[in-house]
Amino acid sequence: MRYHHIPVMLDEVVAYLQPEPGKKFIDCTLGGAGYTLALAKIVGPAGKVVAFDLDSLAIKNAQESLDQQHLTQVELVQANFAVVGREAGERYPNEKFDGVVFDLGLSSAQLDDRTRGFSFVGDLPLDMSFAGSSQATIKLINKAKPAELEKIIKEFGEERYYRSIVKSIVEFRRHQPITTTGQLVEAIARAVPAAYRHDRRLNFATRTFQSLRIATNEELVSLEAALPQALALLKPGGRLVVVSFHSLEDRLVKQFFVREAKDCVCPPQNFICACGHQAELNILTKKPITATAEEIAHNPRSSSAKLRAAEKI
Repeated sequence: MRYHHIPVMLDEVVAYLQPEPGKKFIDCTLGGAGYTLALAKIVGPAGKVVAFDLDSLAIKNAQESLDQQHLTQVELVQANFAVVGREAGERYPNEKFDGVVFDLGLSSAQLDDRTRGFSFVGDLPLDMSFAGSSQATIKLINKAKPAELEKIIKEFGEERYYRSIVKSIVEFRRHQPITTTGQLVEAIARAVPAAYRHDRRLNFATRTFQSLRIATNEELVSLEAALPQALALLKPGGRLVVVSFHSLEDRLVKQFFVREAKDCVCPPQNFICACGHQAELNILTKKPITATAEEIAHNPRSSSAKLRAAEKI
């Protein structure tokens, strides 16, 4: 699961970022503002935290917290982290940062928003766009060909019953458009075995909802675009920390770290380097860091989180 009410692995994230008074950081995924607030308090008035989120709700909630705590060293930017390089460059030309952090999970505010369709609890408008007020998910679920839906739910959701779920969705939409979360849950429920529906460890709709959200927001495409921009924004010795909740996200981060830690990325059959690539990262986590048993007990949503960190050379 990717959903969390409190910042996942906050202590570990802070430890890898190494914030100190006066340092400057970018939080690419503001969400519930857990990392941003923690960093702002440590860097103090002489430091800076630039936090990005496409969701206006996240920006509004964070601003309220910042005002209440009198933290003025934070700049909130309503934008997709896929353009972090451009946005940060326009605001701080030629500025390099001490650290960049990504937390690729959802915030509790997004799940609790009764006008949105992130949660499968209740019957809400089927709107999974981070930008809000979008018909993208409804269009996808009602207009996409079965093969496209199967690919999305299988790959992005890692859902074993993807074929039967898509068959049920297609049958459901023949009679009426699927426009609410309740309708989608009903279609999924018809397609999966009773044991799967009653599994207490994971709601049977979780993987399908996750896959549609990833597709709606093009999250993997955005992450792939953002990682090299984040690296370019770091000063030598700056840290890049990513907390992911999905195997495809974690794989993207791992592959990016491995590639940027090499001096040559030519195909193995090349005997002489022709790429001219030079290593820019030193990987700090040979294997991903996971949440402690204590944290998982207090915050079950952290159980699927994986943290990877690297330092710019």
